[in-house]
Amino acid sequence: MKRHTLLIAVCLVLPGCALWRGGSVPTPPPSSGKTLPPITLPTPPRDLDSIPDAVPRAEPRSRYGNPENYVVFGQTYRVQKSARGHVERGLASWYGPGFHAERTSSGEPYDMYAMTAAHKTLPIPAYVRVTHLENGRSVVVKVNDRGPFVGDRIIDLSYTAAHKLGMIRSGTAPVEIRVLEPGEETHAPSLTTSVTPPSIGVTRYVQAGAFGARVNAEAMLARLRGAGIDNALIREVNIAGRQWYRVQAGPVDQAAAVDALVERLQRAGVPDARPAHE
Repeated sequence: MKRHTLLIAVCLVLPGCALWRGGSVPTPPPSSGKTLPPITLPTPPRDLDSIPDAVPRAEPRSRYGNPENYVVFGQTYRVQKSARGHVERGLASWYGPGFHAERTSSGEPYDMYAMTAAHKTLPIPAYVRVTHLENGRSVVVKVNDRGPFVGDRIIDLSYTAAHKLGMIRSGTAPVEIRVLEPGEETHAPSLTTSVTPPSIGVTRYVQAGAFGARVNAEAMLARLRGAGIDNALIREVNIAGRQWYRVQAGPVDQAAAVDALVERLQRAGVPDARPAHE
């Protein structure tokens, strides 16, 4: 992950940890606000859907990423002594190109095409079945990283896992996660109409970029307004004493409208435009 000063204390506990994750939160640019060089990615597999799920197996706890507790943004998280029987519902998000090949909390390099995930408190490694509560799709991933530390999200998925669940465009999705033990049946359970997604309200925006210098944010804002995107704005956020300027368009109230707005921003010269849920 980007080694900013504000992350040093956390990463002493979680080597290679990534705080900026979760689909809608981009990797922050340098403090100068200069444009980062393009990220070189490996050639993606021809068929992401053919990538097999992770298979639960007996493994010792990772040497890294398993402190008794740790603190991020002033909140203390306690790593569970056992993952057995863990079931949880909430929002899932995903992280991709901006983190590819960077170290995860376990010390392994992040592979956006592998079936992995990040969780705040499950021991590393752990294997979980993630079920999309709106479309019934299900995958099995290996937890090898910490996060997401954004809002009420409960798990951060790899790009491939998110693709297989059908949540790349939306950025987040209501899910159920269930820990699997080695040898346990890994086939997806049947979902019935009695399964009700959790009541999770989101306000949808599309994010064009996040900048450490306001002048760069204003330049992006001017570009969007020049392209006729009048509902663009700059949102100032202070994270761990550092000021950031997010350029966003919205809000919009329908998922389809989000997709249309993403396409408008891309036509306006913002190829990395993506959904941002607040």
